[in-house]
Amino acid sequence: MSITRLKPVDVVVVGVGVAGSIVCKELAQTGLRVVGLERGRMIDPAHDFAMPYVHDELKYDRHSDIIQNLSRETVTFRNSMHEGALPVREVGSFKPGECVGGAGVHWGGSAFRFLPWDFEVRSRTHERYGRKKLPQDCTSQDWGLTYDELEPYYDQFEQIYGIGGKAGNLNGEIQVGGNPYEGPRSREFPNPPTIPTYPGSIFGKAAAELGYKPFPKPTASMTRPYVNPYKLMLGACVHGGFCANHGCAMGAKATPLSTVVPALLKHQNFELRTHANVLKVNLDSDRKRAVSVTYMDARGRTVEQPADLIILTGFTFNNTRLLLLSGIGQPYDPLRNEGVVGRNYSYQPWGKVQLFFEDKVFKRFMAGGGMGTVIDDFNAEQLNHADLGFIGGAQIGVQSSGALPIRSRPVPRGTPRWGSAWKQAVAHYYDRSIHIGLNITCQSYRGSYLDLDPTYRDAHNQPLLRMTFNWHENERRTADYLTKQAVEIGKAMGASRMGSSSSNGDYSVTSYQSTHNVGGAVMGMNPATSVVNKYLQSWDVSNVFVVGGSAFPQNSASGPTETIGALACWTADMIRERYLKQPGALV
Repeated sequence: MSITRLKPVDVVVVGVGVAGSIVCKELAQTGLRVVGLERGRMIDPAHDFAMPYVHDELKYDRHSDIIQNLSRETVTFRNSMHEGALPVREVGSFKPGECVGGAGVHWGGSAFRFLPWDFEVRSRTHERYGRKKLPQDCTSQDWGLTYDELEPYYDQFEQIYGIGGKAGNLNGEIQVGGNPYEGPRSREFPNPPTIPTYPGSIFGKAAAELGYKPFPKPTASMTRPYVNPYKLMLGACVHGGFCANHGCAMGAKATPLSTVVPALLKHQNFELRTHANVLKVNLDSDRKRAVSVTYMDARGRTVEQPADLIILTGFTFNNTRLLLLSGIGQPYDPLRNEGVVGRNYSYQPWGKVQLFFEDKVFKRFMAGGGMGTVIDDFNAEQLNHADLGFIGGAQIGVQSSGALPIRSRPVPRGTPRWGSAWKQAVAHYYDRSIHIGLNITCQSYRGSYLDLDPTYRDAHNQPLLRMTFNWHENERRTADYLTKQAVEIGKAMGASRMGSSSSNGDYSVTSYQSTHNVGGAVMGMNPATSVVNKYLQSWDVSNVFVVGGSAFPQNSASGPTETIGALACWTADMIRERYLKQPGALV
């Protein structure tokens, strides 16, 4: 096999999504020669997301146009290590992206910071409830990075993405109208919150009457025209729906394509290479330093790109798999509970309460990404777990993100599953139903992990990533308890009929739940239990950094996107201010 070897560059960034685009931009500004490698295609929003074609639900939501092509590469799945794993052949539980911008192009726009508790789950739980509160096989751990350390970088990301919301804790002072449980903010959101929707108002009123503290959901859909620090203009959201799984025709949803990439491409010292599928990070003879990456280009040629610094910024699965294929870090062995790469894979449990009304019409089609009203009263430390048989919590709320006409067909239990009666119920309840959703925390466990599949291979004859995961009793109890609390809010909202469900039983990979996959290359304070240090730098190979949801040691109730973006800002700053001045281990 012939290999085309290119001239060395300063930095190679693998994956140009939420994290990768920011890292490329921040490092290109220093004058370094930066190459961004993206396995997917380039998107031209003015063409690809033009009206009315962008509102093609079959293309984007059903046929997954900007989602990973599973015919070339997928993951295999099993619930436990004692089972055989099979390849995931159809997009189901989660939707990794495959284009410039990654999953950040099709995300829904909910933009939460993690709470201070999320970064110190193990130590805070032990301190408050004792060491026996966490399950025996739980491997959750502190991040090695605190909320206070990351706060300036949360702020930086929110300015880049123009997040709209209302501060609840401004420099330690609780603010009316925001989330009183959030960590202290150094300043207000760059944009105001969305105007409450009708479903959000009903939920907020009922929650407040029950003694809870509702607040507007922070959103990455612009609440007014906005110019970000990179001098890019975003338009105001017109509430036309088609947000999650779609691009935005108005340029109002903050994505890498609208907030970073156009400014990044203006740097003469930056080069974007699309359809570049990275196969391996190559190490020197001592295996202590990375010297290059090998990738397959659009013409099927094998290319080697040497670089002084290599930064992996892909999706959780891709970062972990590339480390395993490259031999960076010891693979995790669940039987001996040793090794680190693949350890602490975690997902996000869910709960749902469907409400049906006869006296209210909601016009659910008119909505925007991230619009909604939520409460954090049952999340993190504000929920007293002393007498509960679990540790964890949830965000509970009503979101108005647009009811897609093909996918959204809620009907009450007892409705026939086909025929004229079913059609009448679908038509009647399309605008007379809403749901309360729960995003629930998930701890990490010894038996939930990622490794290379011994049987199945991708289009390049490399082993697929194998995912071993199931809900544990702690998460089933959390989901059951918190869904019951949401049912009580639903009753207070005056619904005529209700139905509830949650992530009990065994985890299934077939139906969509969230793209909140985390772990596998986690950060921490101990090389024996983490792949990267607090700066996202590999413990074993100091010129390799790994940035993304793969670094999360367990999962929060909040969506991961804003924290991934903040970590990208944090790591880029640490590389610029510390690593470049004195290359080597930062810890």
